[in-house]
Amino acid sequence: MPTDSPAPADTPRTPPAAAAQVPAPFPERAALPDPGPAPTLRDPDAPAPGPGGPAPATPRGYRAVFAVAEFRAVFAAHLLSLLGVVVSELALTVLVYDLTGSPLLSALTFALGLLPYIVGGTLFAGVADRYPARRVLVVCDLLCAACVAVMLVPATPVAGLLALRCLVAAIAPVFTGTRMAALTDILGEGDLYVLGRSLLRIVSQSAMLIGFGAGGMLLTVLSPRGAITVTVVTFLCSAALLRFGTQDRPARATTGDGAGGTLLKESLSGARLVLGDRRIRALMLLFWLPAMFVVAPEALAAPYADAIGASPAALGLLLCAMAVGHIGAELFVGSALSPRNRSRIVLPVAAVGLLPLLVYAVRPGLPLALAALALAGAGAAYVIGLDQWFVDAVPQGLRGRAMTLLTAGLMTVQGLGMALAGLAAEFFPVHQVVAGSGIIGTVCTLLLVAEVRRTDPRRMPYTEERDGADRHVTSR
Repeated sequence: MPTDSPAPADTPRTPPAAAAQVPAPFPERAALPDPGPAPTLRDPDAPAPGPGGPAPATPRGYRAVFAVAEFRAVFAAHLLSLLGVVVSELALTVLVYDLTGSPLLSALTFALGLLPYIVGGTLFAGVADRYPARRVLVVCDLLCAACVAVMLVPATPVAGLLALRCLVAAIAPVFTGTRMAALTDILGEGDLYVLGRSLLRIVSQSAMLIGFGAGGMLLTVLSPRGAITVTVVTFLCSAALLRFGTQDRPARATTGDGAGGTLLKESLSGARLVLGDRRIRALMLLFWLPAMFVVAPEALAAPYADAIGASPAALGLLLCAMAVGHIGAELFVGSALSPRNRSRIVLPVAAVGLLPLLVYAVRPGLPLALAALALAGAGAAYVIGLDQWFVDAVPQGLRGRAMTLLTAGLMTVQGLGMALAGLAAEFFPVHQVVAGSGIIGTVCTLLLVAEVRRTDPRRMPYTEERDGADRHVTSR
């Protein structure tokens, strides 16, 4: 498998400066068959403590990730651009409503943030592997900044605003997939990568809570277009951080991984290779399916709050509870569990993660509903271990396209799940729809868990012998 780093193949994939701060053996240690009784607080390759006292402890967990300078730049860029996007979504919705007075067009502004994901993630995924990651990330940020800048022009019609919103949303999965793949260059393919992905997810969850509040405050002192201006600045700052804070590495695509030809051909070829691999397909669906069903209570939070006579403040709690549970569980799993234990909990937690939604069958009051939502959010902690499985399963030359498709599919299935929950609520009581989502989602997830077990590389010799040698892309 070709490397993305100019370093020799037998050296760590972290940059030299970062390697000095975060030794590579930490993520590799989990691969050893028997770590032995050696203490885990010290780098096993570090010099033994001298007579003057013990050697300084190597940073562990999330601190080890932040010790990598390139990741700090990526993290800051992610935080800035994400807050800018959330603020712009709110401000643009208000602007469209001010210009048209139409609740439908105002709501459509939010929907257009999800729908183009599948288009961009499928048709433009080849960009993530065809060009150097830093160039792709910087260009994506600059294109988004340009789109948002055009929104500020008073002469831009409403149709133009919505079209620009679509374009930004189509660029988003390419940016996110490229950044996910680039993290394996910056942090390696082991535990540091898993914790880095976890931190970016935590920021995404937190930004939804903080960004809408910050956007609301900005709109009290600025016009909608004034608030949107903030987004232009955040995109430009993100581009600068990525340009000057990360290394320039070569593109990862090779002719053996479906590269060559037009961009559209590369993108579609990558999608076929990714979805045609039984193991990768099963892991990708394990990201998607639970997420599709778990959004039902959020999509129906307003009608449920009305059904139980809850106040507008209670509606806000219903919308925040799941994110709070997710953030808390992710922090705990990422900091308290070893890589081996995080891997062990993937399938059990995924299998039961949607069961808390069954509480809605008894039409619970606010306290019990909040507890159920927080537990359902905590169920998403299985994704930390699943990240490692996914990056291990995907060939390096396909990694950018696979992660772009993963991002696009995740956003699309969540939008689909919200739409289906709303449609079902037209015919059934809201609490039954949420409980039904928990039941159907659990059944689907259990079937998928069985498939993931069957495609486990440690079981494949037996599976292939029984099923007729179902070969994978990763073995070609």
